[in-house]
Amino acid sequence: MSIQPKFKNKQRRIGLTGGIASGKSTVANYIKKYKDIPILDADQFSKELIKPKSNCYKKVLTYFGPQIVDEYSSGNEINRELLKKIIFENPIHRRWIQNLLHPLIKEKMIEICNQFEKNKIILLVIPLLFEAKFTDLCTEIWLVKCPREIQKKRLMKRNKINDKEAEKIINIQLSFEDKSKFSNVILDNSDDQKLWINTIQKLI
Repeated sequence: MSIQPKFKNKQRRIGLTGGIASGKSTVANYIKKYKDIPILDADQFSKELIKPKSNCYKKVLTYFGPQIVDEYSSGNEINRELLKKIIFENPIHRRWIQNLLHPLIKEKMIEICNQFEKNKIILLVIPLLFEAKFTDLCTEIWLVKCPREIQKKRLMKRNKINDKEAEKIINIQLSFEDKSKFSNVILDNSDDQKLWINTIQKLI
């Protein structure tokens, strides 16, 4: 599905991306707190798309079966942790869910961006910006840099998984080296936040 957004040429649409557990949310939260610009989060749109009673919810339920529903949820919501586990482990299921959600997320982002057409800057937080081919939404791309070992430790702690599982998840995505070739700005989130904070202060 190819969608050509109708944006004003002078508007800056910053695509913020990076590997899983690299620190994208930390950077986005800083910008949200200190900079008066709209922030669109692809993950948030993804959550909204699979809410109970939605078309995507019905398709996900049909595809994965009733076991994908969170039994502890009062509203029969999708068990997102289980869904993540399934798609990380199975490339066929991963492609299916991506083919379902990515075009809709992109369409929603274009719709919301057009609502902010008078804003000079918009931040688009898109974890799979390159993998999902969302680069045409952005006038510039900011990539969060994080050493692999730090990234892996953060992921293991956050998702409560072991070293092997973390490695597998990280390897699914494009490497930092590949992403950096197509990025305009590198935000170094290695250990000292002042590095990327200084970069943002200079650019926004």
